[in-house]
Amino acid sequence: MKHYYAFLIFLTTILNSAAQQMPLDFENSNQVFTTFGGSTFAITDDPTNPSNKVGQFTNSGANGQGFFIDLNSRNINMDTQNEISLDFYKSDANQHEILVKIERGTNADVEIRKTIPAGNANTWQNFTFNFSSASGQYSRLTIFIDIDNATSGTYFMDNITDGSTPIDPFQIDVEYNDLVWSDEFDTSGAVDDTKWYHQTFGPNGGRWFNGEEQHYTDRLSNSKVENGNLLITAKRENFTQDGVTLPFTSARLNSKFAFTYGRVDVRAKLPLGEGTWPAIWTLGKNINETGGYWQTQGFGEVNWPVCGEIDIMEHGLHATNIVSSAIHTPSSFGNTVNTQTKALADVANDWHVYSMNWSPNKIVFLIDGVGYYEYNPATKNANTWPFDLEQYLLLNVAMGGFAGNVESSFTESSMIIDYVRVYQNTNTASIDDVFADKFSVYPNPASDIIRIKTNETIEKVEVYSVIGKRILQQDNNKQINLASLQSGLYLLKIYADNKVVTKKIVIQ
Repeated sequence: MKHYYAFLIFLTTILNSAAQQMPLDFENSNQVFTTFGGSTFAITDDPTNPSNKVGQFTNSGANGQGFFIDLNSRNINMDTQNEISLDFYKSDANQHEILVKIERGTNADVEIRKTIPAGNANTWQNFTFNFSSASGQYSRLTIFIDIDNATSGTYFMDNITDGSTPIDPFQIDVEYNDLVWSDEFDTSGAVDDTKWYHQTFGPNGGRWFNGEEQHYTDRLSNSKVENGNLLITAKRENFTQDGVTLPFTSARLNSKFAFTYGRVDVRAKLPLGEGTWPAIWTLGKNINETGGYWQTQGFGEVNWPVCGEIDIMEHGLHATNIVSSAIHTPSSFGNTVNTQTKALADVANDWHVYSMNWSPNKIVFLIDGVGYYEYNPATKNANTWPFDLEQYLLLNVAMGGFAGNVESSFTESSMIIDYVRVYQNTNTASIDDVFADKFSVYPNPASDIIRIKTNETIEKVEVYSVIGKRILQQDNNKQINLASLQSGLYLLKIYADNKVVTKKIVIQ
């Protein structure tokens, strides 16, 4: 796995914090204020509700200290919004003053002061700052606490807003709805070798790159399907392969499916233990890495990172429960600046759906359907965007290397995968497919009700399992209740105009 690393987290934070938008609720780790004059800022837990994130603003007691944030992706428009409000929390009973200043507008900077009365310690208070005298666009918000009284103190703020509706900074530009390839891991035993290839040869002199300490095998003890899940298990055991002895074994799977553009969803739990390095990712089908599936099929043409790499999810490169996504291209690889982290509660015991949506324009990374990082270079060429060619999926658990020392108590742990699904928008010219395009099903995946959108008259619908057993039938109905079905992949057959249209649907 991987060919890199030691992330430039500081640089990444600066790059990603340069363009925030209202409202600021600090649930996004990029909503960071820049400090000056000796002040400090951090995103931390709400002192009254640990499940809520807030901004922590600390004065050191020096003169001229303050905090600012640039809002270049969504300016404050004082032609339509005339107020800024915020929630403020202080742990003392003293009187304070907040000065809110909007800057870099088409007109002069405007500042409004508000006195925070004495009392009300350890409680949240809401304050509104009236900017009715301002007009035009403002892109910087600056906050001072007790600007005329150089005293030290720590305060908290939340829900800083101008009343505008937030725009999703990670909005998907192309939605992919047709399930074109998947593995639901319904058959216990060995991994389906029509879909997956075990990559076992270490291309670095019998070892893998990055100082990793594992051999990959095709043994059932390292990869198998059990109880509807794929288990990729890393084990502590001395194992000799290709003349090299290493202290751990694991598995690395290549998909025998490659694609250009689409959405990938992988529902997974991650292994326990410091030093484990699970990953869900893709490489260009044209990589010439010895022993990789597509290289054995004659497609190996270019070196890494010319092939491009999309890291949908990695864990182990940061603190426990901090996952990351990254992009590697000739323009930035190894210590890539194209990366972002996301904190989760418990990656080993909680299921999460790790996703990426790859369009011709950009790649958006999501967890549980919520975007948190976007790769969209302004200039797309071979150096920045080798993503107009097919990529294939990889699933693996590495040990050690850039994930750090493996804890001494580690014996074995698994990445558990419920499903892997790839969606695209199919577009073919056959008469049957043109007719099929007149029907769409939504939502897909669904939890109970699925609907059919069409102008055609439906005669009946049938639902089949993937092994061809009819489970449900309805007449002339564009809404089907699937609440009685177990989660998994099914086939929906729609009968209309003496034709049959088949759609893959997923129940979750």
